[in-house]
Amino acid sequence: MKIKSFLYVAAAALIFTGCASKKQYVKLQEDYKALQAEYQTTRDGLTECNAESKSLKYLLQQANANNDELKRGMASLKASLDESLKSSSQGSVNIAKLVDEINASNAYIKHLVEAKSKSDSLNMVLTNNLTRSLSTSELKDVDIKVLKGVVYISLADNMLFKSGSYEVSDAAMATLSKIAKILKDYDDYEVLVEGNTDNVPIKKTNIRNNWDLSALRASSIVQVLQDKFGINPNRLTAGGRGEFNPLTDNDTEAGKARNRRTEIIITPKLDQFLDLIDQAPEGSK
Repeated sequence: MKIKSFLYVAAAALIFTGCASKKQYVKLQEDYKALQAEYQTTRDGLTECNAESKSLKYLLQQANANNDELKRGMASLKASLDESLKSSSQGSVNIAKLVDEINASNAYIKHLVEAKSKSDSLNMVLTNNLTRSLSTSELKDVDIKVLKGVVYISLADNMLFKSGSYEVSDAAMATLSKIAKILKDYDDYEVLVEGNTDNVPIKKTNIRNNWDLSALRASSIVQVLQDKFGINPNRLTAGGRGEFNPLTDNDTEAGKARNRRTEIIITPKLDQFLDLIDQAPEGSK
C-alpha cells in the first residue's frame, strides 16, 4: 500500500508541475512494475511462511504427542524391569535354598551309603569268622548266608533237638558256643532267634501245636545263649513261625527236614537306623 501511495503522489506531482518528461514517466512505470513484482514476491513468501509455520506447529504437536507416548512406554518398561529384578532376586534366593537342600540330601545319601558299606563289610567279616570257626561236620547242619544286609544262621533241628522236643541237646552246645563267641565280638548287633517247623501236627500233651513248638524251641536257644554263654539278653529276641515259613514244600522227608530249622538272625541295632533317620535333612524326611 505504501508503494502504491508513493507512485500516485509522484505521478500527481509530475502532472501538476507539467515538468515531467516522457523519459521520467517511463522510468517511473518500470520502477512501479519492479516494486509491484517485489511486492508480489514478498506476499508469496509471507503466505509460504504462514503455511510453513502451520506445518511446523503441527509437527511440534506430533513430536509432543510422540514424546508423551515414549514417556509412558519408558514408565511401563521401568515397572516391568523393577518387577523382573524383584522376581529374579526372589528366584535367586529360591535357587540358593534348593542348592542347599540338594547338598544336604547328597551328604545324607553319602552318609547312608558309607553306613551300608560299613555294615556290609562287618557282615562279611562276621560270616567269614563264623564259617572258619565251625568244623566240616558242623557246617553240614549249619547254613550261613547274608541277605539284604542281614546275616542268617540256619541250624537244623536234628542237630539241636530230639523229635517233638524243645530241650537243646548236649551235642548242640559246642556249635552254639562258637556262634555265641562271634555274637560277643559283634555286640552292636541285635539277635533274633526264630523257630520253624514242618507241617506235621505235634502230638504232645504239653504242646498244643507247631506254633507252640517253634516258639518254645526259639526260647530254649535264647536261654542257652544267655545263661550258658553270657549273651546280653537285651540283644536277644525269641519268636516262633510254626509251619508257615517253609523253605520248600513238605511233600518229601527231605523237604520236611529242611523246613524244620531254627534261624539265628543277626541285624544292626534298630536305634542305629533311627539315628540315621534323625540325621536326615528336612527335605529328605
